[in-house]
Order: sequence, then structure tokens, then C-alpha cells
Amino acid sequence: MLIPDYVIKTLNKIKENGFEAYLVGGCVRDLLMKKEPKDWDITTNAVPLNILDIFTDSKYENNFGTVLVKIKNKEGECEHILEITTYRSEHGYSDRRRPDEVIFETELDKDLERRDFTVNAMAFSSLDEKIVDLFGGQADIEKKIIRAVGEPIDRFREDALRMMRAIRFACQLNFEIEPKTQRAITKMAGSIKFIAKERIKDEFVKILDSNHAYEGIMLLYETKLLQYIIPEILEGVGMKQNHHHTYTVFKHLVLSLKNCPNADWQVKFASLLHDIGKPKSKKIIDGSATFYNHEYIGEKISFKIMQRLKFATKDIERVTKLVRNHMFYYNVGEVTEASVRRLISKVGKENLKDLIDLRIADRLGSGTAKAKPYKLRHLEYLMKKVQNDPVSVKMLKINGEDIMKLLNISPGKIIGAILDCLLAEVIENPELNNQEYLTKRSKELAKYNIEELREKAREKIDLKRENDDKKIKKEFFVE
Repeated sequence: MLIPDYVIKTLNKIKENGFEAYLVGGCVRDLLMKKEPKDWDITTNAVPLNILDIFTDSKYENNFGTVLVKIKNKEGECEHILEITTYRSEHGYSDRRRPDEVIFETELDKDLERRDFTVNAMAFSSLDEKIVDLFGGQADIEKKIIRAVGEPIDRFREDALRMMRAIRFACQLNFEIEPKTQRAITKMAGSIKFIAKERIKDEFVKILDSNHAYEGIMLLYETKLLQYIIPEILEGVGMKQNHHHTYTVFKHLVLSLKNCPNADWQVKFASLLHDIGKPKSKKIIDGSATFYNHEYIGEKISFKIMQRLKFATKDIERVTKLVRNHMFYYNVGEVTEASVRRLISKVGKENLKDLIDLRIADRLGSGTAKAKPYKLRHLEYLMKKVQNDPVSVKMLKINGEDIMKLLNISPGKIIGAILDCLLAEVIENPELNNQEYLTKRSKELAKYNIEELREKAREKIDLKRENDDKKIKKEFFVE
């Protein structure tokens, strides 16, 4: 197993002082799955005071037996922090989050019994490379299932957030939840309301951030957890749309999430929420359903959801901006460069790709086979075109005022003509775009019939602009 040297040395140092030491939890699971662990957690029968004696530059600032040990390099800089925790058992969870009583234990078995899921309840000894697996974690990895340690209801009663963690692990590992464990989640779903919103938000983001966000949302729905986290989304269950949409509002939202081409969780969340305003805006006019201004209603609902779940302000702003602007108009021949500039001004240049990806998710979530039709590619072309600085005399390292001072002349056509000639030369050879050359060349050009030279220069400038435009069109496959 590929375990870093600093981890092995830490384990050995604990053992050299007469104590047991094991890797435990998620890092053991990841090693068995041939994945690189993000964290290396160690459990031991040494109590915190023992650990502090062994590792003098460490901290113990909790009541749960976890000591933070700094791993320093040769220069004395901290490169890693390892969590070393004393074997413990836990009793009573009156707040559905933390144990009322923590008892330090002398046996590893007691520590593994308190853990959430079998795949996280294994320990590894570096001394003899032995896996301690009391609850069938290795078999569950082989079966690709998430199963609670012991009685599922007891585990969820201890910490209700474990219900979301089960779903999160299923999404991250591409596992299924074992039926008895899933039934317990459904039965205990209401207890999630006792959990701090920040903790719920953190698990929810991890679900969105996984490669199986759609499956995660469907598990939250099937286990009844979703009604306690985002009840607003359930208003779309069974709600039919107009003839342009095959699916109900809820099914459209989750399918939009499933088909979102963007890996960023904020864009995925916007895909899930983009039509959340439809139930509140639905009206029947001439026998057909309409959803006027649903994007603005959806923006307000999305804001309330994210604020309630304690999302950061920057995340709220990004998601709600996408929800508000997802209905942008883009018919070829009707959308002008000016209107595209206004759209960029509204959503921000940094959000353009996200907005396009949201529209693709919306289309595919509606059952449309073609993700990116010609008119959407044409919009992308226009977006890039108006953001690219066209070939212009503004690119030169000299300007009209410089030329007037240099030649001691008043404003007039000759200034523009000289600048056009200089630009034509710089187009041919960009290295000429320096003040020394342009100053010298301006003096020379003033001696010639500048209007004739300008006409030839304009031909080069126009050709350059045309070729640049062709390149952008080719990039997005538009004519």
C-alpha cells in the first residue's frame, strides 16, 4: 500500500513508545479501492497526554481525544497535519450530533464499533500489513454498497447527518445504499431538521460536486430527506408544463441536473433550480399553461433556499444570477452585437460559459436530442466576437496626440491616415509595434501622398478583420 513516509514514521514512533497505532476510516477504504486518500487518520490506545508527550509540537483543543500533530520539513515548516485519536466509545446523543459522553477505550474493537458505515470501519496496521475488518467492510467494497455498522436506526439516531453522508458516499464512490440502511434513512428522515444548516449544506455540496449528483438528488427524494432540505423543489412534482415540455417541472429539473455539461457544483445547482419558480408563476391562458417571469420568481426562491442553508454570499450571487438569466433570447438574425454586449454586462464575462452550459442542461432536460443547435453556437460566436478587441489603431504604441506633437500639426485627416498606415505595417510584422520605430515611420509617412497609402492600408486592415471573424466563426461552426 502506498502510504507516505511521514505517516509510516508517525505510526512507528507511537509504537516505539509502547502503544498501538492504526490507520483508520476513509484512508483505509481508499487504499483498498486503489485511490489516493485525502486524509490520513490514526487511532491509538495512547491517551491525548501520551500523544502530546511523544509529539511535543502538537495541539489538543477538544474533548474527543483527537490530537493535531504537525509534520515539519527540514526547514522547520509545517507541511502536513495528522489527526491522532484515542480509541473511544460514545454514549448518548441528545443533540443528534455530538455524544454526551466520550469514554477512552483500550481496545480497537470498541473504537470501530462507533463508526458510521462498514467501509469506514476498518483499520490497517503498518507493522504486519494487517486489515482489521470486524463488520465486512471489504466485502461491501466488493459489492459496492454503503451499509451502516450494526443497527442503522441506532447509527442515524446518534448523528442524523449520517443519512446524508450515506448518500454522499454512494455518489462519490458510485455505490448503492444497502436496502435496510436505506429504509432506516427513510424512517428517520425527519430527524435531519435537528442538524445545523451549515453541516447539511456541506454534505449537499459534496453530493452536487460528485460525478453522480443526479442519483444523489433522487436518493434524497426517495428517502424523504429532500422535503426537509429543499421543500420548494417538490412543488414541481406532478406539475405538467406546456406542449413544449414532455416532463413535469420536477422531472425536468432533475434531468437538467443530470445533463449539465459543467462539472462546477454551482452550475449544477443552477441547473437543478433554474425553473423552480414555475409552480408559483403557472397560469392557464386559453387552455395552455404559461409561466411568465418564472426566472425572476425562481431567482428569489433560490436566494431564500441558499440563504436558509447558509451558503456563502459569492455562491448565492453566482447561482441566482444564472437562474435569473437562463431565459436569454438568442434567435439568429434578431440578436445584435449590442444586445449581446448588454447580456455580457448583465451576467458578467466570467459567467458566459456557465450560462451556455445551463441552457444546454435545460434543453437536454426537456428531452431535446440536440444539445447545442446552430443558433446557440451563433450566440457563442457573437459573444466571443464582441469580447475580442477588433484590429484597431488603439493597438498601436503611438496615438494621435503623439503624432501631432511629433509633426507639430493640428488635428486633421492626416493623423488618421498615418495611424492606418502604421497599423497595416504592424499587422504584417507585429514586432514593429514599438514607439521608436513608429515615431521614425510617422515622420517618413508625412512626406508621401498619404491618402493613397491609406487606401492600401485600409484594404489590409479590412482583410485582417475579415480573417479574424472567419476564425471565430470556424471555432463555433457558424457561417
